[in-house]
Amino acid sequence: MVVQRTLSIIKPDATRRDLTGQINQRFEDAGLRIIAQKRIRLSREQAEAFYDVHKTRPFFNDLCTFMISGPIVVQVLEGENAVTENRDIMGATDPQDAREGTIRRDFAESIEANSVHGSDSEKTAELEVAFFFSKIELLQ
Repeated sequence: MVVQRTLSIIKPDATRRDLTGQINQRFEDAGLRIIAQKRIRLSREQAEAFYDVHKTRPFFNDLCTFMISGPIVVQVLEGENAVTENRDIMGATDPQDAREGTIRRDFAESIEANSVHGSDSEKTAELEVAFFFSKIELLQ
């Protein structure tokens, strides 16, 4: 097993409903450590830069609009196979397809307002973590 770091975002729909603690408890119960965390509000430019990989997709504008609609919690999770573990805990992007007991199945309001984001690979995790956190903010 390899110890990894991955980015997790608790999205505006979840922060609006004060679900941060419940979501974080699921990560911790699964053995992931939260090694960095902050609550922020993205600007339009920041949201567009973060989701640049999706800029040609039809949902890009709506996604950016949603992500700036309220505060988010960005955090770095660390643990064995953290990328895969986080994605398992989150569940499928569409909450209707997510397994019972996953964050998206239990908390998402829709496919867009699906409560959480997580990096999809180790390489993406490195880029996404660096987008939100400086090295000095990450515990060793």
